[in-house]
Amino acid sequence: MIFGAILAGGTGTRMGNIEKPKQFLLLGDKPIIIHTIEKFYINNSFEKIIVLCPKNWIKYTEDLINKYITNSDSLNNSDKIEVIEGGNLRNETIMNAISYIETNYKLTDEDIIVTHDSVRPFITHRILTENIKYAAEYDACDTVIPATDTIVETKDNKFISNIPNRKNMFQGQTPQSFKINKIKTLYNKISDKEKHMLTDACKIFSINNKKVFLIEGEVTNIKITYPHDLKVANSILKGY
Repeated sequence: MIFGAILAGGTGTRMGNIEKPKQFLLLGDKPIIIHTIEKFYINNSFEKIIVLCPKNWIKYTEDLINKYITNSDSLNNSDKIEVIEGGNLRNETIMNAISYIETNYKLTDEDIIVTHDSVRPFITHRILTENIKYAAEYDACDTVIPATDTIVETKDNKFISNIPNRKNMFQGQTPQSFKINKIKTLYNKISDKEKHMLTDACKIFSINNKKVFLIEGEVTNIKITYPHDLKVANSILKGY
């Protein structure tokens, strides 16, 4: 089975003085998160879509989904989406999704979870399809685009310590997709200290010396983090 996990646990502090988390801001005539969920919802590969958000925003998220998606669906697939509480950290949120899956489904070693930022609303069908395909083949995959700028490394935030070859550098996007039993096993192997230091789910594989397959992303698959990003996203939306 294929599960989607849309990570909406952030509060959007970098977006500035806003009254609600950034995933609920309007992009065009719909909230950002709705654009994202729709891309998963119309993809028939997904058995279940799990949306993970702060506890006090669960009812609000459910109401948005009912308003924009399930109430307008003539096929009445309202049970395809479930909204649950996320964790304090990104990987805790993913593990909450996995716990939900374990509780409600009989897991096999072939089951896959496709994790995606709720504020990347321009995810394409091609990227989703390739994530599913290569997670099945390689256990884990990450969506990336080639770095276009020179990458500069510093160890003290004052002076350059290294300038790696740009040909070997990529910028990470999402989705990141995994065989569920595999990521759970590897996550349980790492220490609590490592768990709290991790900001990227693929790191769970790399620190366990496991390979992660790279999938080509798209420059339009942007993450809306700052006010400028929302302006860019509205421009992209107009061009669709």
